[in-house]
Amino acid sequence: MSRNYSFDNAPGSFFKSLKEKVDQYFIEKKLDRAGNAKLFWKSIFQILFAAGLYTVLIFFNPGVLISVVLCVLLGLNFAIIGFNVMHEGGHKSFSRHPWMNSVSAYFLNVLGGNTYYWKIKHNVNHHTYTNVEGMDSDIDAKPFLRMHEGQPHHAFHRYQHIYWIVLYGISYVAWIFYEDFEKYFSGRINVNSPKKKLPLKEHIIFWISKALYLVVYVAVPIFMVGWLPWLIGFLIITSVCGIAISIVFQLAHVVEGTQFRQGLDPKDKQDWAMQQIASTSNFGTSSKLLHWLLGGLNFQIEHHLFPLVSHIHYPAISQMVKESCKEYNIVYHEYKSMAKAIVSHLIHLRRLGNLAPAT
Repeated sequence: MSRNYSFDNAPGSFFKSLKEKVDQYFIEKKLDRAGNAKLFWKSIFQILFAAGLYTVLIFFNPGVLISVVLCVLLGLNFAIIGFNVMHEGGHKSFSRHPWMNSVSAYFLNVLGGNTYYWKIKHNVNHHTYTNVEGMDSDIDAKPFLRMHEGQPHHAFHRYQHIYWIVLYGISYVAWIFYEDFEKYFSGRINVNSPKKKLPLKEHIIFWISKALYLVVYVAVPIFMVGWLPWLIGFLIITSVCGIAISIVFQLAHVVEGTQFRQGLDPKDKQDWAMQQIASTSNFGTSSKLLHWLLGGLNFQIEHHLFPLVSHIHYPAISQMVKESCKEYNIVYHEYKSMAKAIVSHLIHLRRLGNLAPAT
């Protein structure tokens, strides 16, 4: 596969027109593109709620059934913090204050990941090369899952619409204990990325945050409740968190209708905005609760077109995007509910599992 990937960075008439509408919206409403006080206090609530769940589970030893429920809630809460706090900070949209964005982004380290690698993997690779094979790691689960026709086909893929939940469940643990270390020791985000030297500051942050994760989420719980209750609880928390994160991000790009590319021909300049819309889908945008919980990631099209804008503005921006898409006769992918998007994702996995590569 060619490693020469490029887009036409000159904005086409569609995106130029849309951007003017969005810019005018912020000027007329006198709004900052970053988050506001509501986002700040929402995030504080989500963080304190997670801390409260952790404290009850570790230091108050509730009964088995209550503990299971609390572990499920804590796993969901970790994902929600990732969507609302870390993701916004990583895109510099949590606040107009750079230091606050930095603190928010480093919540990924609190949850066991590594912000430095995530920013390259997500902000650069995923947002620039959305659904491009070999560059977008979010569509690379080979050989276990086949997410588009250009990927290798194996006989066991015919069952991927059934066993997907197991892979999504272990994805969080794999991220923390394997993928970050693979990036660290290889110096690469993926096989097509050049080796990148890690700054000394990030070396220190990497090892300290990984060590603290082991202390807070492994050593202390084992000491307080014993290894078996810890193991069961840890598996519940990480599985729920992994499933929640994976589903939300897969519904945005791996559903029926979204486009995938084997690569980008350097002779055939692609319009970046067109690629974002073609490879992305929204879901459940009428649900205020879903918007609150997912940090606006159900407005994925708006997020990809305006990644430096906080999700609190996506409902308003989405109307402008829809109008522009209609004006330019561009398909706007959207599912009315999250449930319908999940069904579409599973249908897509089943079709790809049964569909052999073209010969």
